[in-house]
Formats: sequence, C-alpha cells, structure tokens
Amino acid sequence: MAATPAAEAPRLTEASRLSAPSPSPGAAAAPRDGVNEMPPLKRAVPLAVQHLLAMFVGNAAPALIVGGAIGMATSEVTLMVQIAMIMSGVATLLQTLGVGPVGARLPVMQGTSFAFLAVAIPIGNEYGIGAVFGGAVIAGVVQVVFGGSMRWLARLFPPFVAGIIILIIGISLMPTAINYAAGGSPAEAAGDLGALKYYGVAAVVVIVTVALNQFTRGFTSVAAVLIGLIAGYAVALAAGMVDFSPVAEAGWFFAPAPLQFGLDFHSAAIVAITVIAIASSVESIGDITAVARTGAGRAPTARELSGGVMADGIGTSIAAIFGGLPNTTYSQNTGVIALTGVVSRFVVAIAGGILLLAGFVPKIAAVFNTIPYPVLGGAVLVMFSMVASAGVQVIAQETLDRRALLILAVSLGSGLGFSLAPEEVLSGFQSDIQLLLGSGIVPAMLVAVVLNTFLPKTETEATNVAGARAGEPDAVATGAAEPDAVKANAGKPEVMEIGAAQAQPEVPAAAAGKR
Repeated sequence: MAATPAAEAPRLTEASRLSAPSPSPGAAAAPRDGVNEMPPLKRAVPLAVQHLLAMFVGNAAPALIVGGAIGMATSEVTLMVQIAMIMSGVATLLQTLGVGPVGARLPVMQGTSFAFLAVAIPIGNEYGIGAVFGGAVIAGVVQVVFGGSMRWLARLFPPFVAGIIILIIGISLMPTAINYAAGGSPAEAAGDLGALKYYGVAAVVVIVTVALNQFTRGFTSVAAVLIGLIAGYAVALAAGMVDFSPVAEAGWFFAPAPLQFGLDFHSAAIVAITVIAIASSVESIGDITAVARTGAGRAPTARELSGGVMADGIGTSIAAIFGGLPNTTYSQNTGVIALTGVVSRFVVAIAGGILLLAGFVPKIAAVFNTIPYPVLGGAVLVMFSMVASAGVQVIAQETLDRRALLILAVSLGSGLGFSLAPEEVLSGFQSDIQLLLGSGIVPAMLVAVVLNTFLPKTETEATNVAGARAGEPDAVATGAAEPDAVKANAGKPEVMEIGAAQAQPEVPAAAAGKR
C-alpha cells in the first residue's frame, strides 16, 4: 500500500473527492480548525510520541520482512530499518510542513508501506533488492504525476478498482505471515518449521492485539499491535528465542549514503511497483480525507489532496535512492488525533523529526532486528488480514449489481488464478511477464480497470458520475456517495482497524479508510 503495513485499512470511501474546490484568493478566511496551531512544547512532545508509538512497528516491519525473505545479511536488514525511520521522518515533514505545491499540510504521518511487499519479495528474489528500489524511484515519479493530474487519472482508478487491488494484495501476503508464525527461515534451517512453540508465540501476539483492540479504549486500543508485539516478545525472550547480537554489533551513529544498495531498472519491476503505487495513491486520498474530516471537521481541498499524493511520490523516490522501501500515509494516526483531539500538523511534524533523528542511531534499528519470526508473524498476520478486509469494505461500498459483481469476479479470478497456479502454467511467457502475471496484482488491476472503463454503467451510476463531474459537493468523482456510516461513526475513537498499511479508527470519515 504504504506500510504501507502498516501499508495499508479501509480508507477509500471518499478517495476521489476531487471536485472539492480550493479556496479562491478573494474568499473569506476559513474558520480556525487547529491544523495551523502549535501547542506548547510540553504538550506537543508527548502527543508526538503517541503518534510514533502508533506507527513504529508497522514502519519497521516491511524492511524486516523483505530483508528476511530475500536472504539479506543482518547488517543490511538493520540498515534498511534505519533508512525506513529516516525517510519516514523526512516524508512526514514534507507532508505536514509542505514545500510549494507538495504536501497536504495536514497532520498526516508517513511510514513504510506494506502494500508493496506483495511484489517487492518476488522482485527481490528474481532481480535483487536494487530492482525493487529502481522500480520504486519510477513509481514515485508516477505518483507525483498522478497527484498533479488527479482530476483526469483518478477516473481510471476509482475506489472500487483500488479495493479489488487491495484485496488481492492482502490475500497474497497471508502466506508470508503464516510462514513467519511457523518460525520462518531460521526454523526451516533448523528443521523445525511449524513447531507448536512458534505458533504459540504468534498466538499470544494475535490474542493480545485482538483483545486490546476490541475490549479496551483510548491509547491501548490505538497501539494494540505494538502492545501485542511486546507481549509476544516477552514470551519469546523467556523461551530463549531472542538473539541480541544485532544490537551488540550495531554502532551508535551512522548517516546512510545514497545508492548503498544500488538501483536496477527492470520493466517488470517498474510496472508491478507502479501498479501498487497508484492504488496506494488512491488510499492516501482516503487518509487525507479522514484526517481533514476527523480533525478539522471539513472536506479536504483539491490542493491538499494533490499535494498529499505528490508528497507520497517524492518520499517514495527519495527513500528508494537511499535504500528505503516506498512510503505511504498511515491511517492509524487518525486514531491518535481522534483520541487526543489535537489536530495540529506541527505535532505530527515533531513526531517526524523524532523519527528522523532516531534513524541515525543504528542500535535502535537493530532492536527491531531482534524480533523473532513468530512474534513478527503474529503481528503481520493481523495487519495483512486487515489489508484484505480493507479491500472488502471498500468494494462493499459499491452498489454490487450484476456489473460490479462481474468486474469483481473476473478480476479476482484472474489475479488469484495466476498467483496460485503452478509456475509451469506461465512457462510460455517471457520471464518479465511471468513475474507480472505471477504476482496476481497486475492481471487483477488490468482486468478491473478495463472492465470498469468499458462495461456500460447502470442508470444510477451514470447519474452519480455526472453529478460528481459537475462539482456537486457531496458526490465523489467515482459516483460513490458518502455512506451514512461516516456520520454514524462519530465519537468512537476507541475502535480501530489494525493494519500498518492501513489501520483506521471508526471516527468521522474514518470508515472511509491507505492505506
């Protein structure tokens, strides 16, 4: 998504509200909404720490998963986690403070996206990690173009199409989560992959996470994944599964240099990562909408949406140059805003600054590298499953008539069919095409876009789309009207959907779902 995983919850209900007009130069000043207000530091810093805790695990997990899946050295994985912190901090500052047209200038936290793992792992295994970063550089540029041209390009990727892509992403990631819960590559090397002790540790993480999310309120619900991971880590530590050697080997200060992992450009990698980047952009629009409605009580302006997507793209490209995975908006931080009632973008900017500084301390990144596979597996099982359910929720917001069901069925059939079939069925294709088809995401996206574009719409859909293009204030560009659930969820900040790519509380517009 991002991330990501963390990367990404259902946040697309209003993902194409592109007809919202920007304030004209002569318009009256907007009412104060707190976005541009700076609380005293003694309040701002603790609030910023809460934002960090809500996304810290999700931000580090994608680097751990990709590095482990493609067999990178421990020091390289630690470096990738370190870069993830630095680049997420940079992207957050860009998003909250803005530079020219770039940045939403809203309290939006950026983090590493989980959505890209579905293609990053096979690309890394086939071509090396440099191909992942090369593809991400190009994908980030495409996101910038998308952000500047949303009024036209977003019609090809409405929330319904993005929901199908997100569902495929979540499903394709679930086997990785189960493999980690079973012990991962260390257990496989030791010959005890799938031992009950590994599943037991993973189960602790899942149980604690679900219990806190559903039966507690306040910050314990928002930080359920983090607390669940800590509980599982404690059990793993008692069972002798934790190895602290990465922390001992890591230094106290290191400034990453660009191109440490190189950049390789392969057409299959570029296409696959760009597809995810477009879906991630649509999710980010939903996140920005949720933050504006939850915190400021208003719809985002077209400039805020455009600037937010462009910040996503620039953050992704810069991160890739330094060896970081793609960035995305993190919707779980909307829960922190609902919880605290503080919507200042400067608070989130402080959180980004802290994350940036922490990234220069390799020992902090190395701590994440000590997390045993079963502990991480339990955490990402919840996150990946929520990515898939996020796609389901987004799809369900469409009127599921015969046309929509046909698009959904053929898209899922194409995506899951290619991804689950034996490798031999693709032997007649060129290697790059094999990689694209085997991911399942690219064929699902192509089918969904083509069918949604050319199959005739029902009379109701055509009316909604025409109204959105005419600039009706309550119609989204895709023709999906805002559901009553957006209003009905007001005042429920304690309920949260988990997923670093994408977790989001049930607060005004948060049912939209980004991630």
